[in-house]
Amino acid sequence: MAEHTDQLLDAVNRFTRRALTADEVYLFDLILCDNEIDRDGDCFSDAALAELQKRFVGVTGIFDHNPKSGNQAARIFRTEVCTDPVRTTRTGKPYRFLRANAYMVRTEGNADLIREIDAGIKKEVSISCAVSRQTCSICGANRLKQNCGHRKGKQYAGATCYTVLDGITDVYEWSFVAVPAQRGAGVTKTMGGGADGEKDAMRRELLEMSSLLDDMTDDLRREVVRLCGQQGDNACARALARTAMHLGIKELRTLRESLSAGRMAAGGAQLQPQQKTDAAEADAGNNPFRMNG
Repeated sequence: MAEHTDQLLDAVNRFTRRALTADEVYLFDLILCDNEIDRDGDCFSDAALAELQKRFVGVTGIFDHNPKSGNQAARIFRTEVCTDPVRTTRTGKPYRFLRANAYMVRTEGNADLIREIDAGIKKEVSISCAVSRQTCSICGANRLKQNCGHRKGKQYAGATCYTVLDGITDVYEWSFVAVPAQRGAGVTKTMGGGADGEKDAMRRELLEMSSLLDDMTDDLRREVVRLCGQQGDNACARALARTAMHLGIKELRTLRESLSAGRMAAGGAQLQPQQKTDAAEADAGNNPFRMNG
């Protein structure tokens, strides 16, 4: 154990002005990103994960992607790309993720933050980086250079459209956030403990349950957006549809019931079909690419 601690401190002290001791630093693990399709309909390629692994060593951690020096809380000192042998992505590929080891100096000012990390309150993280390619999974077009017309989340000949992020050109920071774009990104455990098969099995089961709940929420959100579109092509309906993209499952259920009740109260009259705007399909194609929650 002492040898393991010494190795970790050696890695940390590459970034410090003087050698820190084990009592002065707090170490923790986190998952920065993975190759699963995220809430925005994007996923990183294996090559992108490998490049991110190299570039994120030494990168600072902040809060909510706010690039103020006062927001700096931690720094990554080691990274590795890992493969889960029992899990696959929605596209059937082996699940791979970028794990990072981070440190912060123990001070009176961050004592509460350390307690919140240990308690699982400060957990979710998001990364900010730049990519040169956003490849459409249907036709292979680079969305940064052309609009191919395919929409993320839509089915084309039985295949779901998504965007593959590749060609990493820069990384900026990683942040503690409330809702990350990537569902699996976040603090995993405090460093130093050994492997625990039972906990790993529970973690995988919880991840599967979380993924199922996310899928159910996405289905409910699409239904609510559809109902908003049936209210007419007007500013109020469009604003309501945009709001639905940020609601949780309970709020979405309440909104769906209200919209459905409103249709029934109208006397059951047949509504004329309207052209609807799906706010979730808006693809700004920004570069640099920001993995915000």
